[in-house]
Amino acid sequence: MRAVQFNEYGPPGVVHVADIEEPHAGPGRVRIAVRASGLSAGEALIRSGAYRDAVHMTFPYRTGVEAAGEVDEVGEGVTGVAVGDAVFGLTSMEERTANADFAVLAAWAPKPAAWSWEEAGGAAGAVETATRVLDRLGVGAGQTVLVQGAAGGTGSVAVQFALARGAAVIGTAGERNHDFLRALGATPTTYGPGLVERVRALAPNGVDAVFDCARGALPDLIAIAGDPSRVVTIADFEAPAHGVHLSHSAPTDDEGRPLLPGADPMALHGLGIAVALADEGRLRIPVAEAFPVTEVAAAHELSDTRHARGKIVLTH
Repeated sequence: MRAVQFNEYGPPGVVHVADIEEPHAGPGRVRIAVRASGLSAGEALIRSGAYRDAVHMTFPYRTGVEAAGEVDEVGEGVTGVAVGDAVFGLTSMEERTANADFAVLAAWAPKPAAWSWEEAGGAAGAVETATRVLDRLGVGAGQTVLVQGAAGGTGSVAVQFALARGAAVIGTAGERNHDFLRALGATPTTYGPGLVERVRALAPNGVDAVFDCARGALPDLIAIAGDPSRVVTIADFEAPAHGVHLSHSAPTDDEGRPLLPGADPMALHGLGIAVALADEGRLRIPVAEAFPVTEVAAAHELSDTRHARGKIVLTH
């Protein structure tokens, strides 16, 4: 089958489609014939070499943690899903390889009828991440949340999830994306110098929590929140130096405890929440652009601009 991988750090051109052996659904897993899969911005940064000191890996690195498609194999012990069902979901952190013709999912949910395949293919990672971070921050009704980098694939979902919890949301983005954020229900502002003052003007009673989907602004975000414990980042590896939690998911043991130091348990319950919100018309997955899997290098080029509005998706 075709699968996306890279064999060295470098520019987008190092990413290519390789022919590898098909995986099969083991116990507790399903295999899908992939219709669409998401490009992970984090994996694009790994490919660039930006995280080589923080993320230890071996080559070839096969990419993708989220996909959508039709179930074509059901593993032992799996109930509630059958061959032919349309689902979206996540691979395990160990197996990955969702950017492929077939993917083995460790967690999944029914594809909402309102979503296209492209939306479903790019949904699960952002949904899990948004749920995990908002849970850690304890975001709830009546609070005010700042989402830094709100127009991106994860940020746009985090905005919608926070609103669904009854919070008010301020989102940072370039001015060209302000109408987009207003359409999601957030109050937009720009990032960069003067952010603290702009947010204080928009939220004179203060901000209860900050969800950082970008990087490089932690001192300002801490000033806005008033305490490092009220800021969580998914993108800034300088977080420990500022006393801020860097949230990343990892495999868990049978009791749900993370197996890697500093990691958070995966918030897989978010998949079911996403289905309910989508069925109510309260959650869409903005797609910046969809590329055929054979054009994966071009997809990485767009990711490298850091200006994609929503999720970058590969179609299969």
